[in-house]
Amino acid sequence: MGKLDGRVALVTGGARGQGRSHALALAAEGADVVACDIAADVPVIGYPMATEAQLAETVKLAASYGVRALGLHVDARDTAQVQAAVNQAVREFGKIDILIANHGVVDFAALENITDDSWNTIIDTNLTGVFKCIRAVLPHMRQARYGRIVATSSMGARQTPLNLAHYAAAKWGVIGLVKCCALEVADSGITVNAVCPAAVNTDMFFNKLTYRLFCPDIDDPTVGDFEERLKDSKHGLNGRAYLEPEHVSRAVLYLVTDDDGIITGQVMEIGLGGPARSFG
Repeated sequence: MGKLDGRVALVTGGARGQGRSHALALAAEGADVVACDIAADVPVIGYPMATEAQLAETVKLAASYGVRALGLHVDARDTAQVQAAVNQAVREFGKIDILIANHGVVDFAALENITDDSWNTIIDTNLTGVFKCIRAVLPHMRQARYGRIVATSSMGARQTPLNLAHYAAAKWGVIGLVKCCALEVADSGITVNAVCPAAVNTDMFFNKLTYRLFCPDIDDPTVGDFEERLKDSKHGLNGRAYLEPEHVSRAVLYLVTDDDGIITGQVMEIGLGGPARSFG
C-alpha cells in the first residue's frame, strides 16, 4: 500500500524535469496522475521546451506503477485551458486531491534589458499561471473538504539573483500567493505550501542560455565548461553544485502526505546550504 492510494494528483510542467519526477513520486505512492504541460516552444524563451513525446513518456512511466495516468496539453497562462484540464480530470478521475503547480520558465537579462515580452512571459507563466491553476482546483477541494496544494517557487525568492529580476519577482509572488491562499482556506481541509529549490539538473538549467551566462568568456561553451565553472564557484553543498529533481520530490511528498493537514502557508527551502546564508 502507498501513502497516496486512492488520491488523484494534477501536476503542471509534468512532461520532464521536476514535474516528471513529482508525477512519478506520487504515482509510486499510489496516486493517479494527471500530467499537464504546454509541450510546445514559447516565444522569448531561449531554450527548447518540453515535447509531446516527453509528456507521453511521463504518462507511460507513471502508469507503470499500476495507477491511472493521463497527459494533457495545457498552457497555464490560458484560463480556458486550465479550467478545461481541471474539468476533464474531475470528469475522468472523479476528483482532484493534490495540485503540484510546478510549471515554470526562465530568461536571463539585466533589468534594463528585459523586454515587455520577456517580463510578461515570465510573470504570466511563473506567477499568474500558478494562480490560475490554484483557483481552478479550489472549488473541488472545498467541496471535498480535502486538498494538498504545493507550488514551486525558488531559492531565487530567498536570495538575490543577478539577471533574473522578472523571474525573482514571479517566484517571490508565488510565496505571497501561497500564504494568502493558505489563510483563506484554513479549516477547510486544504493545505497550501511552496517549495524553493536551488538550481536543479533539468533542461531549464542545463541549456545553452545558461552556459553562455556562466561562461561569457567562451565563444561556444559546452556542458563541460559549465560544470567546471560551477565547480570553480564552489557553489553548493557536499560536492553538489545543483540538485537532482528527486531531491525536490522528497519535499513535495512530505507536504502532500501531511494526513492531519497541519502544515500550511509554509515555504520549504531545498537550498544546498543557501538558506544558512540568506535572510528572506
